[in-house]
Amino acid sequence: MGSMNLLRPIGLAGARCVAVAPPDGPTVHSRFTETTLPWNDFSEDADGLVGKLLRFGAAQDEPPVLFYEEDTQLLIVSRHRNLLAQHFHFIAADAELVEDLVDKVRFQALAERLALPVPATRRLSPAIGPTPPDLDLCFPLIVKPATRDRNWSDIGMAGKAHQIDSPAALRELWPCLAETGQDFLAQELIPGPESRIESYHVYVDRRGDIAGEFTGRKIRTYPQAYGHTTALTITDEADVRTLGRSLTERLDLRGVAKFDFKRGPDGRLHLLEVNPRFNLWHLPGALAGVNLPALVYADLAGLPRPAVSRARPGVCWCHAPNDFIAARASGVPLSEWLPWLIRCKAKSTMAFDDPLPPLWMLVRAVRRRFGGRAAHPLPVDQVRKG
Repeated sequence: MGSMNLLRPIGLAGARCVAVAPPDGPTVHSRFTETTLPWNDFSEDADGLVGKLLRFGAAQDEPPVLFYEEDTQLLIVSRHRNLLAQHFHFIAADAELVEDLVDKVRFQALAERLALPVPATRRLSPAIGPTPPDLDLCFPLIVKPATRDRNWSDIGMAGKAHQIDSPAALRELWPCLAETGQDFLAQELIPGPESRIESYHVYVDRRGDIAGEFTGRKIRTYPQAYGHTTALTITDEADVRTLGRSLTERLDLRGVAKFDFKRGPDGRLHLLEVNPRFNLWHLPGALAGVNLPALVYADLAGLPRPAVSRARPGVCWCHAPNDFIAARASGVPLSEWLPWLIRCKAKSTMAFDDPLPPLWMLVRAVRRRFGGRAAHPLPVDQVRKG
């Protein structure tokens, strides 16, 4: 369950892949995909998906290795781990820890218990009061939802968070927040652009040993403030690695995780969130010499681990169409961006040795643009083999 950013590093490790994906998705057409289990929306009918997975797993000669990339997929695996473990091999953080990390309100409580280095944060419950409380925080703040869902975008929020510059601005936004019926977090703003967000990536095996790790930094996001990553680079930052290792031990973590930090003007690292799942960073990490999904696959399949070297800094990843927009918004001229794109080693969905996924996306986009229907997905027996 995941995008090309997860499928590709698994496929590069030599694994035979089954894509659990929408039938018109790019992973269906990858050379690494041997067959597919069609599934459209991972936010709906978790029981139905689990049943489909169990039927597939029971029909295999050996238990398949199960991967997951989105929060919804992580929660499905974690909440049904006992059932899924009957027919699949997988590794995930402790069930309680998964819930604590995915829900931002619970994460704040966890951070307070364990003294994690997060910015000062308070819980907001707009649905139970007509006006916001007096906060013992310094403005400007950011407000972000407790969980990622459609309610946030439904009230007009494009990014992952929204900046609030004054108590008056919070009072003005309050009715919109109340409409969602959800809780939110207010957090003191750490100054600086999104390119000051750095991350630590790790795989901890069942024994509690770190099997692989690397660090990285965002280059661009869209929107520019609090947006989704469109370009990033692998780094070799000792303080990020040291703090990441310390927090991994403090959380008693197992499986894979991404620790997001923002580096303040004084150089101090502030923890923003921890995501205990596979993610898009694992593709550039693999090309930089640390293939975390391949290490997980080897351990769970009972195979020798691939060789791991220190990640090579400077390996970049981008989502080319979105990064084109982000680069324009940030004032990067086309004459500078295009050469950078050519040098960029990892591109989401795009690879010369796996041409069908981007071609399929282009065909689908053209047909939708001109009012037609996307071409019918290839039948399972016609999907290109790896």
